[in-house]
Amino acid sequence: MSKQEILLVKPKKFFIKDAFKLESGEELDGFEIIYETYGELNSDKSNAILICHALSGNHHAAGYYSEDDKKPGWWDELIGPGKAFDTNKYFIVSLNNLGGCHGSTGPGSINKKTKKEFASEFPIITVSDWVKSQNLLREFLEIDKWLSVAGGSLGGMQALQWSIDFPDKLSKAIIIAAAPKLSTQNIAFNEVARQSIISDPDFEKGDAHPKKGLGLARMLGHITYLSEESMKHKFGRELKKEKIEYGYDVEFEIESYLRYQASNFAESFNAHTYLLMTKALDYFDPAKKNDGDLAKTLSDSICQFLVISFKSDWRFAPEKSKEIVDALIEAEKSVSYLNIDSIQGHDSFLLQNARYENAIINFLKANV
Repeated sequence: MSKQEILLVKPKKFFIKDAFKLESGEELDGFEIIYETYGELNSDKSNAILICHALSGNHHAAGYYSEDDKKPGWWDELIGPGKAFDTNKYFIVSLNNLGGCHGSTGPGSINKKTKKEFASEFPIITVSDWVKSQNLLREFLEIDKWLSVAGGSLGGMQALQWSIDFPDKLSKAIIIAAAPKLSTQNIAFNEVARQSIISDPDFEKGDAHPKKGLGLARMLGHITYLSEESMKHKFGRELKKEKIEYGYDVEFEIESYLRYQASNFAESFNAHTYLLMTKALDYFDPAKKNDGDLAKTLSDSICQFLVISFKSDWRFAPEKSKEIVDALIEAEKSVSYLNIDSIQGHDSFLLQNARYENAIINFLKANV
């Protein structure tokens, strides 16, 4: 598909001047959210879909910023004319969450009190805080009700939280490659990533931007996002040079790939945002308020649900999606579930797959 077939996009900003109380008990003295829209809102405003991003995502989910832009948005495979989230039919809204580092208020923003960057002083943000702020954006856009709230990974968790916190403000929830809460192993991965950042000598008590530590955290993340089969298929044991040199420099293709990803990410992301996002993942447990009873937690949800998992995803394994499905069935909610063959691991939710896309297309067009 050529760039001419996709509308060029331009970020927009939404401001809240009032104090915003967080789940932790702390407050933000107002905030701003950067977001993008794709497609047109229909006359009765019934075709709006909110896209929630994953850990390192942002508001730029699809399209291009200019004719010369070489890289489209992070979910461009699924958002656009004729795609799963068809911009010829739907009005798509994508935002950068609070605590982000791509334009929304976050650790890199200036603290009005100190006149310096928030850095480590930025308060902890939870999934519920994100959903609460997203609801303010919905009100600002004068959309009575989302046709759907959708997302993969941490984005899927936000979609689930929407169905709990604002059950009458969405008709459909699309929860992809997600979990009702993190496993102990996943919390452990996140802690290693955080310690990679915090233990970097450049961290300087949380006020610097330690690129080496952030790069290491990203390397660890990439390993967990890919399946063993996809890594073998993509890199194998291929060497960068003709023969082994028996040292610690880059020799294998996978080493080169990980270092490249680490370097790029460290230049474009904020280490403090990474700390915040991983903590939001760790704290996510909507059933906690009901002693772990997810079915009871979902009892007031009234939307339709589509839950999708991928067989090769070991970071958020299909069993975790089935926990959500089982709870929805116990709560007597309308739910469809699909477990898709893919060798791409957790990253499968970002990529084209006919069965995956058709599931979304058919779910969105089904009567509410």
